[in-house]
Amino acid sequence: MVVFSAASDTEKQGDAMSCADTGEEVYRKPAIPIPNLNLGKSLRTLDAPEEFPEVIPLNVGGTYFATRLSTLRRYEDTMLAAMFSGRHHIPRDAEGRYFIDRDGAYFGDILNFLREGELPQRDRVRAVHREAQYYAIGPLLESLEDTQPLTGEKVRQAFLDLLPYYKENLERIVEIAKLRAMQRKARFAKLKICVYKEEMPITPYERPLFNSLRFERSESEAKLFEHHCDVDVSFGPWEAVADVYDLLHCIVSDLAERGISADQQCIGVCDKHLINHYYCKRPIYEFKITWW
Repeated sequence: MVVFSAASDTEKQGDAMSCADTGEEVYRKPAIPIPNLNLGKSLRTLDAPEEFPEVIPLNVGGTYFATRLSTLRRYEDTMLAAMFSGRHHIPRDAEGRYFIDRDGAYFGDILNFLREGELPQRDRVRAVHREAQYYAIGPLLESLEDTQPLTGEKVRQAFLDLLPYYKENLERIVEIAKLRAMQRKARFAKLKICVYKEEMPITPYERPLFNSLRFERSESEAKLFEHHCDVDVSFGPWEAVADVYDLLHCIVSDLAERGISADQQCIGVCDKHLINHYYCKRPIYEFKITWW
C-alpha cells in the first residue's frame, strides 16, 4: 500500500491534473519516518474518485469492524486516510466489506485511538505500536512512545548502546548453547560468561594506591595485563550508572523474549595469573540455558 502525506487543496488539485496528464501516481514523503515494512501490493489508482458510505464495514484479516468514514480519515498522513481517500481501489470480501490483509487482533485499539484518543492497556502497547507503524499513525506512535513499556525500553537501549557488541554476543550465547545441547543430547546447556563493568584492582594490594576503583596504567603496563578470560562470552567494560546486575537482567530478559529460559549465578572470578602477583578478578557467571 502507498502512504500519502497531507497536502493543501491547491496541491491536491495540482496532483490530480498531473496524474491525469501522465497517468502515473505521485508519491509523497510521509509526515513521520516509517519502518521499511512489507505493505503488500500498492493500491490501484482509480480513474474517478470512489464514493464511500458514511459507515464503513471492514474485514481486517477475518475480523469484522464498522466505523465512520470520518474516523478512518481522522489523520490525513496515514495509510487508512489514503486508502479511503477515494483515489484507490480497495478489495471487498463476499459480503461487501472493505478488506485489509492484516491481523485484526489489535485493529480495535487503532480505531479506539482514532475515535477518541484512547490508548491501549499496557500489555497491548508493544503490539499496537507495531500496528501504528504499519498504518503510519504518527500521533498514536508519539503517544505510545511516551508510555511504559516503550519509555523504559528507550532508557534500556541507551544503556545497551554503550555495548555495540551486545546483540552479537547474545547470538553467540544462543548458538553455543544450542550446539552444546545438541552434541550432548541434553535438555540444557551451561556456559561461562564474564560480565564486568570496569577493570577492578588486580589484587588487594593495589587498592590503597588509588582514590577510586578506576585507575590508569601506562600503555606499556596495560599490555602486560591484556588477556582474555577463559569463558564462552565476555561483556564489558562500560561507563554508566547501570551495573553488572542490570546487564545480567538485560541478557536474561532478552533471551526470554525469544522464548529461551536462562538462569544465571556467579561462580567466582577469573583468577587468571597475569604477571608477578597480579591476578584477574573479573566475575564469572554460569548461565544455564534450558531448551525444553
